Amino acid sequence: MNGVELFLLGRTLMKIGEEALPEPPGGAARYAGSARLVLIVASDIAAHPDTAVGEIAARTGLPQSQVSSAVARLKEAGSVQTSPDPVDRRRVLVRQSPEVSARVAQVRAAGIEGALAVAMGSDDPQRLTEVVEALEVLARNLMPQSAT
Repeated sequence: MNGVELFLLGRTLMKIGEEALPEPPGGAARYAGSARLVLIVASDIAAHPDTAVGEIAARTGLPQSQVSSAVARLKEAGSVQTSPDPVDRRRVLVRQSPEVSARVAQVRAAGIEGALAVAMGSDDPQRLTEVVEALEVLARNLMPQSAT
């Protein structure tokens, strides 16, 4: 595998992940690009607790306005908490919520097998198990521990 293949695999996995997410509450439109944005911000917060919106924007390369919108959505879902920075009260620090909201639990509990079967063009249980196990190995080795 080379860098281009890894990049393309990552994009494919993101699309499968989006398909595996449960429908948004209230009959809202499917996630599309906003899901990626929110998940990128959530992942950064998991890896860097007590971080400011500007710092998230710098690390992710996203505009600060998009990071602020994503943080607001995560806060509304109960996934993150915000508090004033004790050193600079103008800044807001963001961290994962210690308790898991019902919506966060629903999203985390969503299975991937259906979306994987569609992407693979097969619902062969043995192949699905093999791919799920490979993804679990990758997650254990490449993801921040607090994000899982």
